[in-house]
Amino acid sequence: MRPPERRQKVYEEYAYILDFLPYGYGFAAAPPRRRREGIRGPVAQALGEKYFMLLELAPIPGLELRVGERIPLLRDLEGQLIRVTRRLTYDELTTNARAELPEIVKRIVLQREGEFVEFFNKAEPLTTRMHSLELLPGIGKRILWKILEERRRKPFESFKEIYERIKIDPVRAVCERILEELRGGQRHYLFVKPPPRRSPPP
Repeated sequence: MRPPERRQKVYEEYAYILDFLPYGYGFAAAPPRRRREGIRGPVAQALGEKYFMLLELAPIPGLELRVGERIPLLRDLEGQLIRVTRRLTYDELTTNARAELPEIVKRIVLQREGEFVEFFNKAEPLTTRMHSLELLPGIGKRILWKILEERRRKPFESFKEIYERIKIDPVRAVCERILEELRGGQRHYLFVKPPPRRSPPP
């Protein structure tokens, strides 16, 4: 029996603010765990730029954060203004954070265009019956074969080129997949760092 794979621990270097609560969670808005812990002080919810991790942040009192702002997440605790307190699930996001999430995801995808275009160029099958490109909303077998044929002929160089040659909206497809992965419960994760596996009860 193979030992379980150990997932490499990764850290976000930058994050985008989804919601900022300068006086902390109200009791009704706080995630159940936070109600038990009685968290106090300012709280922010954010989306990591590289791994799309949903994060809870604790900024120092008096520090104002704006929704949509890109902030650095320093791992050096000395002089740290914002501390990452934990990773969040989609269900723990505030209503405001959920409303901001699609636009922030789109902004990140557009800024990282080269990486996602490369995904269209290099994505491989997951199994003998399923290709990773098929996990993108709107891509079935017919469009999959067209993508594979076109990229063999000439690799894609931009989102615009994918749109013109394949007649799909690659930005929308990637963003919708990222949002699906952020909601959790996926068998395969293409872009989002999967949530940690919980150990089974003894």
